[in-house]
Parts: sequence; C-alpha cells; structure tokens
Amino acid sequence: MDPGGAAILESSQRNLCWLFAPRPPLPAVSLGRMNVIDHVRDMAAAGLHSNVRLLSSLLLTMSNNNPELFSPSQKYQLLVYHADSLFHDKEYRNAVSKYSMALQQKKALSKTSKVRPSTGNSASTPQSQCLPSEIEVKYKMAECYTMLKQDKDAIAILDGIPSRQRTPKINMMLANLYKKAGQERPSVTSYKEVLRQCPLALDAILGLLSLSVKGAEVASMTMNVIQTVPNLDWLSVWIKAYAFVHTGDNSRAINTICSLEKKSLLRDNVDLLGSLADLYFRAGDNKNSVLKFEQAQMLDPYLIKAPAFLGMDVYGYLLAREGRLEDVENLGCRLFNISDQHAEPWVVSGCHSFYSKRYSRALYLGAKAIQLNSNSVQALLLKGAALRNMGRVQEAIIHFREAIRLAPCRLDCYEGLIECYLASNSIREAMVMANNVYKTLGANAQTLTLLATVCLEDPVTQEKAKTLLDKALTQRPDYIKAVVKKAELLSREQKYEDGIALLRNALANQSDCVLHRILGDFLVAVNEYQEAMDQYSIALSLDPNDQKSLEGMQKMEKEESPTDATQEEDVDDMEGSGEEGDLEGSDSEAAQWADQEQWFGMQ
Repeated sequence: MDPGGAAILESSQRNLCWLFAPRPPLPAVSLGRMNVIDHVRDMAAAGLHSNVRLLSSLLLTMSNNNPELFSPSQKYQLLVYHADSLFHDKEYRNAVSKYSMALQQKKALSKTSKVRPSTGNSASTPQSQCLPSEIEVKYKMAECYTMLKQDKDAIAILDGIPSRQRTPKINMMLANLYKKAGQERPSVTSYKEVLRQCPLALDAILGLLSLSVKGAEVASMTMNVIQTVPNLDWLSVWIKAYAFVHTGDNSRAINTICSLEKKSLLRDNVDLLGSLADLYFRAGDNKNSVLKFEQAQMLDPYLIKAPAFLGMDVYGYLLAREGRLEDVENLGCRLFNISDQHAEPWVVSGCHSFYSKRYSRALYLGAKAIQLNSNSVQALLLKGAALRNMGRVQEAIIHFREAIRLAPCRLDCYEGLIECYLASNSIREAMVMANNVYKTLGANAQTLTLLATVCLEDPVTQEKAKTLLDKALTQRPDYIKAVVKKAELLSREQKYEDGIALLRNALANQSDCVLHRILGDFLVAVNEYQEAMDQYSIALSLDPNDQKSLEGMQKMEKEESPTDATQEEDVDDMEGSGEEGDLEGSDSEAAQWADQEQWFGMQ
C-alpha cells in the first residue's frame, strides 16, 4: 500500500474509534461530544423511524461482528430503538423478537452492574438516566401481542411486571385483556387501580360498570376529585346514567342522559347524543335512534365510534332496515374515507349488500370487519344473518352466540339466534332461549314480543301468543314488531277488519313500509282494491326494494286486467333468457365472493 493510502486508512480508523467511543462523564449542563447512540436516540425522539431502522440495523450488525464495539447498555438501547421502529412499521412479530433480545440484554447488564463494585463515582448516572425503560419495553411487547391476537402472551408479559411498578396504561391494558378473557375479578382490580391513580379515567369507569360493579361504589372512587375540581358536578350523574345502561334499565338511562344533555355546559355533546342513539335502539325506538345518530353526525362528521356508545355501523343498519340504501351507501363511503382500519365502514357496506339481497358479499364484508375487530357485535350479527339467509344455519348460530357473549343486554343478538332455531325447526330451543331472555331482561314490549313470536310457531301456544302481544301493545302501542305479529295472528284467524283497525292505529303517528304493506294485504282480503293499491305504493315509496309490496301490486294489476296479464306471461315465456341472464350474473357474483371468503379463511 502506498504511504498516502496508509495515512488515509489510519485517519479513518481514528475517526471511527472516536465515533463509537463511550462518552466521558459530563455535567448535566455541558453539551460535549455525541456518540452514535445519542444520534440514534435523538432521531427516535424526532420521529425519524425509517432512519432509525436503517442505522440501528447496520450498527447491530457491526456489534455482532465486534462485541467490543458497544457497551452492554449501548447494545440494549440499539435493540430497543430498532424494535420501536419495527413497531411503527407494524411488523409486530419482528418487533417482539427484538424487544425480547433487548430484555435479555438488560438482564445481562443488570447482572454486570451488580457484580461490579460501586466506586461512588457519579459517571454512570447520566448513562443510566437515558436508558429506555424496561417497563415500557414490556408494555410495547404486550401491544405487539394484542395486535397479533395473542392475548394470553400479552397478559403473561404484563403479569410479570410487579404491581407497584405498573403504570396506569399498563393497568388499563391488563383490565381490558382480563375482561376479554372472562377473568372478571382481576379485571375489576386493574380498573380500580387505574381509577386510584387517575380518578377521571372515564373509560375505566365504564369498564367497572360493565362488570356489574355498583354505580355507588364507582362514584365513591371519584368523590374527592368531584369535590375539589370546579365544574365536575355532572360526573356523579354521568356515572349514574351509565350504571343504568349496564344494568339494562334503558328508560331510566335515557331520562338521566337527557337530563345531562339539557344542561347548557354539556349540550350538543357527541358522546351523549351517541349514547342516546344507542339506548333508543336498544329500546326498539328506531325513529329516535336515527334522529340522535343524525344529530351526532352533524356535530362531528368524522365520527366513527366512541367508548361510551355503539358505532356508526348501528346507524347504517337502521338506515338499511328502513330501505334508505342510498343513504347507507353514502354513509359507507364517508366512513371509508375517514378510516378503513375500523370495522364500522365494512359493516355499513355489508348492511347495504345484505338488504340488497347480496348475501355472499355481505358475508365477506362482515368477515373483514371481524378481522379488524373481533369484538364488533354488529359485524357478528351481519355475518350471522348472511349465513342464516344462505342456509348455513349452524354456522350462523355460532356467530349469534358470540354476539350474545359480548353484548348480553342487546335483544337483537337473541332475536338472531332464535330466528336460527326457528329456521331449523328447533322450536324447543327457541322457546327455552326466549323464556331466558324474558326472565333476564324483564317483561317489556320487546321481550314479550320475542316470546310471542316463538309461541306463534306452535298451534298449542297460540292463545299465549295473543296474550303476550296484547301486553306488549298495552305497554307500547307503537312497537312495530308487536303490531306486525298481532296482525299475523289476526290474519290467521281471518279477522281482517280488526287487523285493519290495528294497522291504521299504528300508522297514525308513524310510517313504516311493512305496516303499509300488511295493511294493503288486509284491504285486498276485504275487496278494498283501490286503497290497497295506495298502501302498496306508499310501502314501495318507503322501500323500493320491498319485494312483497311489489308482488302484491303486480298481483292486483293482473286481476284487474287478466287479458293483459296473459299476454305479459306469453311475452315472459318468449323472453325468458333475460331472467336467466340475471340468475347467471347472481351465481357468478356468489362464486366471486365465495372465493373471497376462502381467501379470508371464512368458515
């Protein structure tokens, strides 16, 4: 090698030695020289994650090739910063691996520091102060495990942290994980620990109330902060309201939240409006539920969900039930523009497909929503309903049972399961479930109607069904499901005049597609054809996709002009290929979405 090249090489080696040399102890106010680890730490603090990933990867390789290059504490820092960058890139499995290596390195570092005698020198203090927290590393590992749906591993890593060292966010994560695993006692303990450290942690309060902890006990844990912090007098009422919510007392919950919402300081609060929408929905008052969802949406156009109430997927479901499919489609597009990483947009689009009778596509969208959030009750209900309508009843039952486990106070979960039992002629199972719901949720218009629905399936219990429906309508004359079932019973008994009076009374203060259609059927039975045609027209104006109203109207038109009807049938026979084309399109679409189901591992 020529002398000039040797000089350059020697100079480069000196520079590298300076770059990677540990810093000498400096006073806190002194700037001093920075080594390469300091640069990595500063880039991590600045959020330059891709830069940290590249540099830390190179430095770790250098360390592996020359273990003397970095001290044990520097190696630990590099591993943590590299794992953090992987976590930011959502490479959770790789991040867990690097966090584990970092913890092993930290153990080795602790043993080394214990063996070395203390010199009394404060030189190690600045270095120890800048080391990443071992507790924080374990929390990040637990986050990775939850992202990977390995909740047991997440609980195990957090359980390994001594109780006194657990921060509020660690206790909150543990509480949620315990609750999800069905371990109520440790979940309650963890939620209470969060409140002890942060008495205004409202989501922790909701967690305790959902685990049947008394509202008074929860309120007592916040009493000190209510008395010492101004303008928090509403908090005890808020706790009382959600205590009613979690005990299933919907009417008292609605009244309490309304009293909160009317106060000037809490007026037009999105969370309270959303909670009211949720409660009206649970109470079967879909009209007011939609109204509150609309108000919340106007106040916050980017709203998807909140901890205190159901998400906007319920709003989409209610719109779809009313036949407002264009509004459902617009809502789905808007939610997708906000975030496609939440279950709600997928559920809303699935509701649009389901009520358009595209069940295979609804099944795929429901499965996608469950992938994003396995606790999405509305996604489970969507997928269960799609499976039921596709004839896969046993698979549907599994999904409805899981929905009941997650939301035992929601009647629609039980309704879906009972519909599956009735579809498979398991009347006994349906009756047992309906009786359990009646006893658990109380004798209200909804539970009475659900029990009557099952009783209508057995001729022996017809009279009991009539009694139950009369009780339901006494409590709530406007409850549409009760009106529909009572009309069905009157139709069986051929009491058409009584049915017409019942339906006219129900339609006096509300307009519903199904009620108008059934009224049309009753009017046909008493030869009131013109008014029947009007009722079918109103029903179709409310829901253009209502097939039964369309069939009723077409049947009447054929009866009015039998000659024309015969000619139309002849034309239909000659042009039958058009209908076959539609069927072929439907089959090809079903096959396409069936492929998607297989891709997503759907059963």
